[in-house]
Amino acid sequence: MLPSSVAERLDRLASDQREAATAPPGPVLCVAPAGSGKTTTLVARIAWLVATGADPAAITAVTFNKRAADEMAARVDAALEPLGIAAGAVRVKTFHALGREILADAGQSVEPLLDRESVLRDMWPEIDRGTLRRLDDAFSRLKLDIGVTAAEVATDPEPGPIARAFLAYESAMEDAGGLDFDDLVARALRLLETRPSLLRRWHGSCEHLLVDETQDVDRSQLRLALLLVAPKNQIFLVGDDDQTIYGWRLADVRRVLALADDLPGLRRIDLTVNYRCPRVVVERAVRLVAHNDERFVKTIRAGPAAEGRLILAPDGSDETVRIRHVFESWPDDGATRAILARTNAELLPAAAVAIEMGLPFRAPKLRLLSEDRRVDAILAAAAATASGVGVPDGSPLPLLAALARSGEDGPFLPEPPPRPASATATADNDARDLDEPLPIETGELLAAVVGWAAPHATLAELAAAVERQRRLIADLRRDDAALTLATAHSTKGLEFDHVAVIGLDAGRFPSARSLREAPEPARALEEERRLAYVAWTRARRTLTLVYDPSSPSQFMCEAFSDAELGSVTAPGRLGC
Repeated sequence: MLPSSVAERLDRLASDQREAATAPPGPVLCVAPAGSGKTTTLVARIAWLVATGADPAAITAVTFNKRAADEMAARVDAALEPLGIAAGAVRVKTFHALGREILADAGQSVEPLLDRESVLRDMWPEIDRGTLRRLDDAFSRLKLDIGVTAAEVATDPEPGPIARAFLAYESAMEDAGGLDFDDLVARALRLLETRPSLLRRWHGSCEHLLVDETQDVDRSQLRLALLLVAPKNQIFLVGDDDQTIYGWRLADVRRVLALADDLPGLRRIDLTVNYRCPRVVVERAVRLVAHNDERFVKTIRAGPAAEGRLILAPDGSDETVRIRHVFESWPDDGATRAILARTNAELLPAAAVAIEMGLPFRAPKLRLLSEDRRVDAILAAAAATASGVGVPDGSPLPLLAALARSGEDGPFLPEPPPRPASATATADNDARDLDEPLPIETGELLAAVVGWAAPHATLAELAAAVERQRRLIADLRRDDAALTLATAHSTKGLEFDHVAVIGLDAGRFPSARSLREAPEPARALEEERRLAYVAWTRARRTLTLVYDPSSPSQFMCEAFSDAELGSVTAPGRLGC
């Protein structure tokens, strides 16, 4: 007989959630669409395992990032407290934290953990951001997807440029005596594969392994998980193929679709109800993602209490005007709200409008141009040119123009120094140094400063205006703000009462650049479609889709009929 707290917890579950939570130990894949209660099901699964005799110390739950791990750990501890189980008895980790623990258990050094970007900038100070990103992606692919070491790469008699850069990078890491984020998983996997005694010890800690957000795992993370549970394969995987949106982090939807090949006898249990979104949002989001070929065939329906609206917002106005229309359309109800976009750059107009309207906002990964510390260097350099251009009163426009001309034959300003190579990487790789320059060239930033200069008579006035803007941004940027400005990528797992997705125009979402640069454009399009699905399914009460009626996104045309998209002239509103 189950303890009352566990029985009551199971009674609160829907039938599909209960079936997953109480499935017999063995390989189980729980397909959990957006808003279907996957974390509730996972926690109930752990409580049921403990209540039916599993040792808490033999249960490990692994999730995608530290935020999710912290949330799950708190919920697991609360669920097990009535059973007399101490907090932390069940291990809840990210894959990287688990790898770090395995390395430490094996007597391997786990310090210092170095930031790859900082190391690369230290090695090659002139490296541009595009090259930096390509090397970062290539090194992760070598370590995690292909699974090779520097020693193995060095056996190539004619290494290419990427291989040579990788060898130089690994040599720099060895000289520093450190490891990077990818090494936590790659080295732990290699140790487990070569040390049977270590693997036996970790088999005992992972007799029951639960993996959250399975669709996001890379090849090495999946190999690590399967190695830890073999041969019993008492693994409970939760994920949603329709939310595989991190291809650039080496996630691959085919990996979750092919799990049965790695786990004979895999039992698939589908959660079928989206309890988060209004019915019309669920219907149109599902209609959109159903255009993908690489997905499980499944049923997704709205919950019985799902209420709310989907609002089409055809608007051919300037971007700031479109966003102002959205802000003005939302009810003044104190509810949470979010502007979601394909990229951070597309959120800058939203931030500008929020500042103009005095709206507090939360934008943890968005920085405005005026916040870039290179602006101070630009203003200082402009002031230094005053005597040379004969502008004693310091009028900003000619000074800045002279500064721009001085850079025609080379950089007019040194780039800001990189972070030191000793900078510590974070557990979920999401944090960013607030002093880090924005991902734009200094010349582009100078052009923006020139645009700000026109209303100001002197350079000193311009500098004062920049400082006022920074103070206003600092006052309005609040962690507890009801309004969030974020990219669709950064909001998976989150939800808001009112959501507006902007930029649903041809060429913007899906991103024409991403499709053009993708080695497999058709598969890249499917990932873009999944990204739109994720963005749309963040909404609890209203979803507003903003698009140019003269060139709507392909995704709008897939989810709505021509009559629906064209029945209102911009700017207007159509309730579906």
